[in-house]
Amino acid sequence: MMHILHAPVAALIREVAETIVLPRFRNLSAGEKEEKAPDDWVTIADRESEARLSEGLAAILPEARIIGEEACAADPAILDRLGSGMQWIIDPVDGTGNFAAGKAPFGIMVALGDGADVAAGWIYDPLRQRMCHAVRGGGAFIDDEPVKATESGEAMPVAALATYFMPHAERARVVERAHGNFRIVDIPRCAAEQYPRIILGENDISIFERTLPWDHAAGTLLLTEAGGRITRLDGTPYRLGDARTGMLAASSPRLWEKAARLLYA
Repeated sequence: MMHILHAPVAALIREVAETIVLPRFRNLSAGEKEEKAPDDWVTIADRESEARLSEGLAAILPEARIIGEEACAADPAILDRLGSGMQWIIDPVDGTGNFAAGKAPFGIMVALGDGADVAAGWIYDPLRQRMCHAVRGGGAFIDDEPVKATESGEAMPVAALATYFMPHAERARVVERAHGNFRIVDIPRCAAEQYPRIILGENDISIFERTLPWDHAAGTLLLTEAGGRITRLDGTPYRLGDARTGMLAASSPRLWEKAARLLYA
């Protein structure tokens, strides 16, 4: 069933990108963007994208509940049932801070949860028109071509470390341990871009402190199905409904083991 869902879901995401998201890019008035919290932006494009995606996904698979980022911001109780039954998980514009500032990258992410497992996921880059998708047990794809995660091949593995939500002491410890063991690069502040970077050999290692489902459900499945590895910091798998923070991702199990040893042992 998951492979059958791909075509209508991908078509819906592309439609939303073309008709709602891209027309607002670099075309937002002051009243069409606001900070929900410090450095946490929402725009009219987020709200309109989520409304259209919710409507379209409900038509594609009516038995699945809708769990959207902006709906959860308005009513956090929606998250109480995350991890049970079928659920569509929507990030209507990932990287909204970038989008609101008129710069790339940003994306649209959709995942289908089946209980605590992610059954399928889609990550779309509207500017590149790049569609990534994955099916649990069925592989990972970019623009419908099978893809396998690739290490960068650099002598010092490339690490993009999203430490900005960490407590100061933990952030300082991680950065100190990473120094001299990894080549640290800037993060894109957009999970919809970070996950493809790991798969495509641009980055080898990433850490995420905040692990909200709309940011990570699709990406964790994509990376896992591509042969990379992403887990909680204790090595347990990412599961929907698990409210813990912290994840470590790598382009290969070998590099995951290396990063876990150097950063957290």
